[in-house]
Amino acid sequence: MKKVEKRAIMCLLLGLFLIAGVGFFVYEDWSEGADWVVYEGNRDVFADGDLAKGGVYDVNGELLMKNTSEGMIFNDSADVRAACLHITGDKDNNIATGANRAFLDKLIGYDFINGIYSLNNEGENVTLTIDSDVCATAYNALAGRKGCVGVYNYKTGEIVCMVSSPTYDPLNVPYTIPDGAYINRFLDASFAPGSTFKLVTAAASIENLDDAYSFHVNCTGSVDYGHGDEVTDISAHGDVTLTKALEVSCNCYFGKLTEKLGPGLMEKYVEKTGLNKSYDIDGIDTKAGTFDYPDSGVNLAWTGIGQYHDMVNPCSMMVYMGAIAGNGTAVLPTIMSPANFIEENIDKAKTAILKTEDMIDESTASSLRDMMRNNVINHYGGDGAFPGLELCAKSGTAEVAGQTKPNAWFTGFIDDEDNPYAFVVLVEDAGYGSDVAGDVANKVLQDIVN
Repeated sequence: MKKVEKRAIMCLLLGLFLIAGVGFFVYEDWSEGADWVVYEGNRDVFADGDLAKGGVYDVNGELLMKNTSEGMIFNDSADVRAACLHITGDKDNNIATGANRAFLDKLIGYDFINGIYSLNNEGENVTLTIDSDVCATAYNALAGRKGCVGVYNYKTGEIVCMVSSPTYDPLNVPYTIPDGAYINRFLDASFAPGSTFKLVTAAASIENLDDAYSFHVNCTGSVDYGHGDEVTDISAHGDVTLTKALEVSCNCYFGKLTEKLGPGLMEKYVEKTGLNKSYDIDGIDTKAGTFDYPDSGVNLAWTGIGQYHDMVNPCSMMVYMGAIAGNGTAVLPTIMSPANFIEENIDKAKTAILKTEDMIDESTASSLRDMMRNNVINHYGGDGAFPGLELCAKSGTAEVAGQTKPNAWFTGFIDDEDNPYAFVVLVEDAGYGSDVAGDVANKVLQDIVN
């Protein structure tokens, strides 16, 4: 009788192990199945080592790139091909944000039930939210200079424009690839933000200082911190308070304001506004920003101005602009169009909008919006420089060691229910923010709105 019991227990244990093994295999197949089928020897997926399935289209149905057994096919326009290189990827798969790396499982058409089986064996088409014509406009506006342009709908999260430079035409590969051409500067790089960061310092001031709007500094053009250390401005701004200091981008004011706030509050607001975070954009992780917070002195002052060791990812700065436009909370960006989903799920996909936690208070967002609008009206050339756009913006001029000119930033949003777009423009080694990057922003936004 005992032998029967032992055998029964052994059979039960073996059965449990079998069930557990099957369960583990099913889980692994569900979570890792796409990776299992992606090996260069799989002739249903690759041809001579290159992906042979799937295509990428823009929001208007324009072909950006298609994989075939004969190689990659690209858009007919050389400008579109160069503008969208960091989206389509290059033939040698060197770009981390390129479609054949970022959207591999979607392009091969893998799913848990059918694997990679399809009737035509051509994989799947991926439709993106970007507009290739707008990207071409951004590419031409950058005019070969290093930098990036990003625009997204701050109500839906859809990225309309994503361009990084240097780039090249993948059908006419230059003999010498430009330095940095494989880096997507919008998603996968970080830069000193310059005076665009003053919007973070301003938010910290508004929400924590009783005298945020009345605190004033007499700017003489420089502040001496001793030992030869100083904060400087390009000119003396006189007696300024927060609104005027943001308009003229007064370093002396924001350096003193940062000292008053202290390193703890600055660290808190960098965290709160998401500038040290990485965002997951449909499987593509953005580069996180990095910061140091000295206890006091000139380095703390420069930290609040957007220099010292401040490093910000352009996409993260764009999301912060979305929060100011969105009353304190930002919609997270996406690059995958709802058209990728089966028809009955399209409406659900359109409403599945993900948002950040509150980055700033609603009243703070309103104040920053008014001040950014004031910047445009009184310092960036007014509406005549940006015709038809109800623009709210902040420029930035970031000094970078080893460059002959500073990096130019221009970031903000259109305050218009019919055209809810937030943007960021960075032009490296180019000069002053509003003069250089502002012109690029205007050309791109005019193309979108019109």
